[in-house]
Amino acid sequence: MGVAQAERLLKSRWRTATMAAGWAFPADWPLAEVDDVCAAMLEDADPGDALVRLGRARAEAGAGLSETLLDLAALHAVLTDASHVVSPDVDALPSQMVRMTALGWADVVTKQAGDCAAEDPLTGLATAAYLRTRLGEVYRETPVASLDYALVLLRLDVHRASGWSRVVAMTLVSDALRTVFDGGETLATLGPCVAAVLVRRDGLLARRVSNLRVLAADRLADDPNVRPVGPAKVWVEQLPDTHAEARALLASLGR
Repeated sequence: MGVAQAERLLKSRWRTATMAAGWAFPADWPLAEVDDVCAAMLEDADPGDALVRLGRARAEAGAGLSETLLDLAALHAVLTDASHVVSPDVDALPSQMVRMTALGWADVVTKQAGDCAAEDPLTGLATAAYLRTRLGEVYRETPVASLDYALVLLRLDVHRASGWSRVVAMTLVSDALRTVFDGGETLATLGPCVAAVLVRRDGLLARRVSNLRVLAADRLADDPNVRPVGPAKVWVEQLPDTHAEARALLASLGR
């Protein structure tokens, strides 16, 4: 039997066992990562990386951990039982298979949880995900959002600073942001050294930006722990014409 044929047979038996065990959405089961795992198992290679990728792919597709491990148990049963009738048993899974698959699954779920949270725990500012939501609301409610609203950006120069100094510096400038923009504006973090404020354009905007620049500099100068951090760059960024373009802008600003 050729390698390709053996992989197809293993995949077919794995799928049959998983479906029989109660996989909820058959159309979601076939993935490129499934083929990678089959290849690794038949080549008698270390399947660790392939299992991590499978765990990630299952999480991204919305599969829960119990469902993901039951699918893995179906594979293990097929590999260890030559008969055509197999009974997946999660308890019989080798710990290494469970660990690698669960690591991949948890990696995605943890990131998704962080993206969905409304507030950054270190700075107290809203997350980038929340700012994207607010921008969506603005573009739906305001025909000319790009004219009525703007983003005030603050970026720290942290290339000479250590990890802890960066955290302290962002906490200090976040306090400055809240002091200057205290009228219900959306204040959010876009990255480890970037913060943004969604503001209405008015006659006071230029003065508030100037105040933020001065106050952020004062906050950083007062704390000796952040001396390696360079001055904060503060500027006004015009919103693009569409929400999709605004989302892309946020992604680029956060890098």
